[in-house]
Amino acid sequence: MSKLIVENINLIDGSGADVKENVTVVIEDGKFTHIGTAVETNSAEVIDGQGKYMLPGMIDTHVHLSTEFKPLTERVATPFSYHFYEAAQYAERTINAGITTVRDALGSSLGFKQAINDGLIVGPRMQVSINALSITGGHGDGYNYSGVDLGIVRPYEGMPDGIADGVEEVRKKTRELLRAGADVIKVMATGGVSSPTDHPKFTQYSLDELKVIVEEAQFRNGVKVMAHAQGLEGIKNCVEAGIHSIEHGIYLDDEVIEQMKVKGTYLVPTLLAPVSVIEFADELGISAVGLQKSKEVMDDHRASFKKAYDAGVNIAMGTDAGVFKHGTNLRELELMVESGATPMDAIVISTKNAAECMEIDDLGLVKEGYIADFILTENNPLEDIGILKNNDEIKVVAKDGKILKSI
Repeated sequence: MSKLIVENINLIDGSGADVKENVTVVIEDGKFTHIGTAVETNSAEVIDGQGKYMLPGMIDTHVHLSTEFKPLTERVATPFSYHFYEAAQYAERTINAGITTVRDALGSSLGFKQAINDGLIVGPRMQVSINALSITGGHGDGYNYSGVDLGIVRPYEGMPDGIADGVEEVRKKTRELLRAGADVIKVMATGGVSSPTDHPKFTQYSLDELKVIVEEAQFRNGVKVMAHAQGLEGIKNCVEAGIHSIEHGIYLDDEVIEQMKVKGTYLVPTLLAPVSVIEFADELGISAVGLQKSKEVMDDHRASFKKAYDAGVNIAMGTDAGVFKHGTNLRELELMVESGATPMDAIVISTKNAAECMEIDDLGLVKEGYIADFILTENNPLEDIGILKNNDEIKVVAKDGKILKSI
């Protein structure tokens, strides 16, 4: 039986409770087994926390861990298989940022998840959608006006194509994704910022199509559906269809916010996505159209987050990492605070709430009986939430009680 004791820490446990000082945490076989006063340290590995701050491992419910935007010339010159080796680096950068669990929203196959689980590479715990369902000409369709398909994700063995139109096609494609090992189904319910031939406000997929996707996922022991949904009409269709989480949610109104509260629908805001697209447009190879659309949505995006937060909508942290650089994820908390959240709520949204969104019952809290994912920071993030965006401030990262980073 492995045993780790972390002494002398200030605990922010993810529940929203006040900071607890001078706490000792005991971890046995990957679970928290004691949180409180000092204990005997015989036959245990001991870490002196030296007054550092312990938080649960952070959870990002919207990433693309196998991809990262690049300029077109670099993308077309890169051998296909090289992307798999890059993805291993993205996974390690995500861990080093303090993210121990992710929900991959398109692009990662079952094999990548299994390689992490088996310890072949270092990375976060994963739920994968494999690919995303998209209408022809929709947000998941990389076809350009030139006639050239520049989609970031191309089908291969274990990665079914996601383009589907009509009730029967989406039913079959949903089944194909589930067959490929999808833990969650991703659907593009509206246009988006980065897609070449649509706009965030465009509605994609009818209510009937969305209901079939939800139905097929539900048949598989209650698999949930996450929806890229930016325009208001598309968001309303998703909520009515019973979709579990609205990704981005740029254009929300009071009516749909109330519907989300009634149905328990989650909002995954990804405030960082348009910000990073604008800041790193040249480096990432963002098109002029994508850059303009990112600038267009910024203010509405933040305003919608604030309205949903104030109304008490379920919110889970997500970033869209992969659209920008992996390892910068925790800047999302600073943006949430700048948009109206308290620092403590931003932490809860990124731990407890995110675990609940992913339906992992024993994750997201530093609590006895829970999975022992945690981070240690030198300084108090409640006094300056922005420290979390600096990977050097994340001194220790542990997943399943195993130290994966220590500086």
